[in-house]
Amino acid sequence: MKKLSLLLVLTLCLQPLACGPGAGDGRRVLILGLDGMDPQTVDLMMSEGQLPNFARLRQEGAYGRLESQKPLLSPIIWTTIATGKTADQHGIGHFVAQSSTGEQLPVTSQMRNVKAMWNIASDAGRAVTTVGWWATWPPETVNGAVVSDHTAYHFLFEEGLTGEGGLADQGGEKTYPPELLEDIEPLLRRPADLSFEELEAFVEVSPEEFDKPFDFQDDLAHFKWALATAQSYRDIGLELWRKKKPDLGLVYIEGTDSTSHLFGHLFRAEGLGGELAEQQKKFGGTVEQIYRFADELLGTYLDALDGNTVLMVISDHGFELGALHDDPSRTRDLRRVSEKFHRLHGIMYLYGAGVKAGGRIQDAEILDVAPTVLSLLGLPPAADMPGRVLSEAFIDLPDRQRISSYEPAGSPSPGANPQAGSSEISQAQLEHLRSLGYIGSEGESTTVSPQGDRNLAAIHFQQGKYREAAKLYKQLIDADPEDASLRASLAGVLGMMERYDLALEELNRAIDLEPLNVEAFHNRAVIQERLGKPDQAVLDYERALRYNPQYEPSRTAYQRLTGRVDVRAPRSQEEAQASQLVQKASMEARRANYEAALELLEQAEAIAPSYVLTYQYRSNVAYLMGDTALGIAALEKALDIEPDNALFQRNLRQLQASANQP
Repeated sequence: MKKLSLLLVLTLCLQPLACGPGAGDGRRVLILGLDGMDPQTVDLMMSEGQLPNFARLRQEGAYGRLESQKPLLSPIIWTTIATGKTADQHGIGHFVAQSSTGEQLPVTSQMRNVKAMWNIASDAGRAVTTVGWWATWPPETVNGAVVSDHTAYHFLFEEGLTGEGGLADQGGEKTYPPELLEDIEPLLRRPADLSFEELEAFVEVSPEEFDKPFDFQDDLAHFKWALATAQSYRDIGLELWRKKKPDLGLVYIEGTDSTSHLFGHLFRAEGLGGELAEQQKKFGGTVEQIYRFADELLGTYLDALDGNTVLMVISDHGFELGALHDDPSRTRDLRRVSEKFHRLHGIMYLYGAGVKAGGRIQDAEILDVAPTVLSLLGLPPAADMPGRVLSEAFIDLPDRQRISSYEPAGSPSPGANPQAGSSEISQAQLEHLRSLGYIGSEGESTTVSPQGDRNLAAIHFQQGKYREAAKLYKQLIDADPEDASLRASLAGVLGMMERYDLALEELNRAIDLEPLNVEAFHNRAVIQERLGKPDQAVLDYERALRYNPQYEPSRTAYQRLTGRVDVRAPRSQEEAQASQLVQKASMEARRANYEAALELLEQAEAIAPSYVLTYQYRSNVAYLMGDTALGIAALEKALDIEPDNALFQRNLRQLQASANQP
């Protein structure tokens, strides 16, 4: 009987005029989502007068930073924004998932277990338009229009969008309603539609480079796709806003994030040499120009607002620009860094009807977006949405009485398999993600950027749901018993459950499988501490830091137990001098000034021949220069000093293998 009553209440609350206080008095809401747009960079360029429309929002509207949630991966975050639910609730845990046939496919709308804002608003009789948002294919039936995230891959089909064999024939509808695809076709741009003169504002390349065939692994081609897609979604979103006049409009622009991944390391970087200097000549101003593009895009939408509209401009995370990789030997071109340089905070700007001019938004989180938008639409947020209404940004926005939930009984279980669509579109999406470092190459481990269930297990762990996390990790290990990272993570959960013997078994197995597993050494050290064995804990913290000096949990614990900050701290005056030279060499190498780096390392070796980091860095520089023999010689010297160093052993094996290849 209780279940029946709850269903009756939810059914009533889906009617347009029956949802409690404030129903019917809502404003229109337009959301611009700019992926990866960094608040510090916006502030910097705004102070230089380069972003006049953002400056207008700052002066006439309310603003603040929008705190995201880890893992900082776009499908998860944008789905959290759209639903007001955490990943363990909405079920989107990564960029890809496995279909029922075991095929790796990009995430789809079918994987989402809860309603998004456009579903809730539609059910309540509000008109909606959604353009380009993550995981919106296949498009859902709404009171309005959906242009799914598959639409950006129209360029793959020479037949166009609606011709025989074109996009419309590829694995299901791309828009709702289906006939919308024909209406928007004139607004969709292909990478090949961009002219050389148009690209000159963003890059400096030769006509020959401009005319190369499309390939996501080619920087310029990838950027052309990002820009053409941004232009397309900008124009489609604006057209639908003007013609459909929705109560809720959402437009997602991915290009700010892709451009930062491709060229963010060049942003105002100084002293670059070699290949990086060549990159900077071509693409050094591209990130700044994409930020100016975003500002101009914002201006076009500001011009389209009416007096009853609230404009919300947000990003899912920030981006550390101008930063080079800590270890240049780990990646050939210093760009494919996945989410490594994502910052936790994105932007949030509010402007328009009822927004306080010059207001500050304090401590906003991505979970706050959906409750705030629903309140602006005159709809009650749900009690199972953890976020709050950002009332402080408005002159008068009541925190409406919440209903229990918008989800009907019998919602799908988390992790539903995605629907297979066009294999050509799916492969293009995967290639786009691989080229940015978000997923591994075919046949390559993806543990650097974990897949959905792995992320969901980690989220359970962060929320203190240890039994749920342990269950997921055990299922993953059953499927892949040789995955050391999974075993280390399970051990962390078991440790929190005080099942130390089982945790140590998993950790020892993880280290046997992967001797460079930093997380495993750290977790084992934590358990050793809890068992009253601080000396053994210190040894494991040292091992973790030997293989990743920047691993903050081990750094903090090591300093607490030993009073020392750096496990590699010089032990003599000579080593201290050598260390300074090695750090200078590291910076020169990160800037691709390889000859200068080698010269500094030679000086360091002359001063302190037993200082092991000299040889580690020399092997890194040699690798980047393509000098395999020099790299092997450097690592052999390093192993004379530290014969048990698993990192040196692995790198030496890899260099020797490459030297033996024909």
